[in-house]
Amino acid sequence: MNKEKSRRDFIRNSLSAVAGTIVLPGIIPASALGRNGFTAPSDRIVMGSIGVGSQGISNLKEFLDFKEVQFVSVCDVDSKHQLNGQTVINQKYGNTDCRKYKDYRELLEKEKLDAVCISVPDHWHSLTYIAAAQKKLDIYGEKPLARTIGEGQQIVKAVQKNNIIWQTGSWQRSQAHFHKAAELVFNGRIGNVKRVEVGLPNAPKLVGMPPVRPVPENIDWDFWLGPAPKVEYRGICHWNWRWILDYSGGQLTDWAGHHIDIAHWGLGLDRTGPVEVEGEGVYPAKTELYNVPLEYDFNCKYKTGVEIRVANSARLPHGMGVTWYGDEGWVHVDRGNKLTASKENLLTKELGANKKALYKSDNHIGNFIECIRSRKETITPVDIAHRSISVGLLGEIAMTTEKTIKWDPDKEVILNNENASKMLMRNFRIPWKLPEV
Repeated sequence: MNKEKSRRDFIRNSLSAVAGTIVLPGIIPASALGRNGFTAPSDRIVMGSIGVGSQGISNLKEFLDFKEVQFVSVCDVDSKHQLNGQTVINQKYGNTDCRKYKDYRELLEKEKLDAVCISVPDHWHSLTYIAAAQKKLDIYGEKPLARTIGEGQQIVKAVQKNNIIWQTGSWQRSQAHFHKAAELVFNGRIGNVKRVEVGLPNAPKLVGMPPVRPVPENIDWDFWLGPAPKVEYRGICHWNWRWILDYSGGQLTDWAGHHIDIAHWGLGLDRTGPVEVEGEGVYPAKTELYNVPLEYDFNCKYKTGVEIRVANSARLPHGMGVTWYGDEGWVHVDRGNKLTASKENLLTKELGANKKALYKSDNHIGNFIECIRSRKETITPVDIAHRSISVGLLGEIAMTTEKTIKWDPDKEVILNNENASKMLMRNFRIPWKLPEV
């Protein structure tokens, strides 16, 4: 035990001496002891949280329920969020050790971490995810993976190149009824599936142009905008950014990473994509600030012959959720433990010993923690998250251009449409740019 204590003291002192890095006394990052395991039960996965607003603080509180992790820092462009996150962590551990940052780059540079939880607005995903991946930190990252397909491709490349563990916040895969629904379809319980409906929320009908107002002292508005165009402050930065195309695709992209993900899972198509996408959207007037589609409805054709229709829920017979239609019946699943079928025995009859089992997780954050230790793939790895949101983003392109989009799911390129191809990536406001991967 004395030798082990001496070794730990040596590691701790050595890490503390590294210029610009911070290590809490008594907390040794797992990375310092070898990425493939932990030498004693007392070792913790040392984490930071980037983005501690509504979703970020919710994620943080869930993580804090696990004794395997130790949070040492938070980051947010809103100083009130910083303080709130810091207080939550300090109260959990009964100390005042948690540090707070405004700039995620400073946190990544100064802190000695094993992993990060990142919960920032969509237009920030690619910059923060790639930066953390290049620090070789394991990442729990929110969906949608990226604002554009091109950014998603770069995130996938960065995660895989740096051999890190990635978990997407698409937590529905860790819910028993979603798992059961997908597994029933995957095992042919409803026969050959030719058609799927994916119902996503109807958009809120926000109208008008909120007035320009002074920027609150606690918010760095220019930093919040980051790579997005420079605009005046209108009070949208903590929720209503979701309804502005510069930052999000509205309910379509907010939910595609959930329900399209489940649709793909049941079909065994979660590492590919459609070959053709066409549809229509209903958009607000161009004078409105909130400009995401109020309604959307597009159809996706796959090489297998299956077609997936994605629409706001008011347009679909089963509303929200996923409905797979096979030649022997249908299965519908949605949140709130909603699992129904055309016949009751489709749900109650056991699949049997020869069933093809899908990846099973009973706790989404727990699965991430387990995979950090084992170095095995999580239930929602980065490439699957990319494929899930790509369908929503292709639908967005099809509706915007009012053209049928021909897509090569292997090369991930749009065929024979230069204008549509330009929408695979967005322009970043200077000086922001994607890091080289």
